[in-house]
Amino acid sequence: MNTKLALCAAAIALMCAHPAAAQEVITTPEGAIMESGAALAYGPGELSDAQLNGNARHLFRQDSANVFRRFPREMTEAMVNFYVGALGLRSLNPIQLTASQQMILTGVGTGQIKLSAGQEGNRLYNLSGGYAGGTGIRFLVLSYPDAEVVAARFAQSGFAAPQFTAREDGTAQALVQDPAGMDIVIVVNPDAADHSDDGVGVGIQVSDLDASRAFYRDFVGLDELEPVESSLLGTTLYPYAHAETTILLYKMGDNLPADTGSSGIQYVVADAPYVAAMADHRGVTVETPLNRLRGFDLTTIWLNDPDGVTNYFAQVGPNSRTARGEN
Repeated sequence: MNTKLALCAAAIALMCAHPAAAQEVITTPEGAIMESGAALAYGPGELSDAQLNGNARHLFRQDSANVFRRFPREMTEAMVNFYVGALGLRSLNPIQLTASQQMILTGVGTGQIKLSAGQEGNRLYNLSGGYAGGTGIRFLVLSYPDAEVVAARFAQSGFAAPQFTAREDGTAQALVQDPAGMDIVIVVNPDAADHSDDGVGVGIQVSDLDASRAFYRDFVGLDELEPVESSLLGTTLYPYAHAETTILLYKMGDNLPADTGSSGIQYVVADAPYVAAMADHRGVTVETPLNRLRGFDLTTIWLNDPDGVTNYFAQVGPNSRTARGEN
């Protein structure tokens, strides 16, 4: 065998002994294709124990969190009419995840409520009983300056007007449901920005208050505020805030059915692999491992809180829509 043939044979043998690692492909419940981000992960010793035991707050790059809301596909028109028409949220340019899957975006201040049609995947969907009926994200809180304007928007969109209850502090509240069964608390405050541009509250019923409070305080890094009594809901709420977004934890019963799919929370961060390393170090449940979303210049890690509520951390690259200011 001549030298050239020998080198070729050796190269083939080496390739067979060490085949190239195939790029792992991950698919979201909505059908978006993500590629494994394992190569982006921090190696052993690259982050200190102090970093791994810290929280994600210093990584936040948006003055709010985003909320996504999944629902049966056949309810898309009604859901858009409710969130954009009745609730008056700002309509933003949608994201086309796949040929058949579109993420419909609505604006609340600097954040978004993302409407996602379809309930594929192994998540649990159970909103029966409203805010008291189970664990998981059970309600959203949106604020407005004028009850009559809100009532008019509901009527113009074909929905019954909210029934407001006045409070001693000069505000008013109403409880309604979106077409797919999520409770919405509407707060009227004369000082509020219209279209709920002051932000959104996210009500999460939990099975273990201590565990959930520790997760949102010590891992996510939200600001722990004083507990508040909700006369509308009849329970104590434990608020955890990041600028325009407030997570409201509460517990109204034991052994309740779980909802892990109807809604979730997204944080825009500077370093998703950092969050992934923290999660691995501390045993936080990973829903979708570190990945890159194909075609969107986006790196994410999807984690679960103690009750299975999705908390996903998204690192946007310079070519992403968010970085270009298109939302």
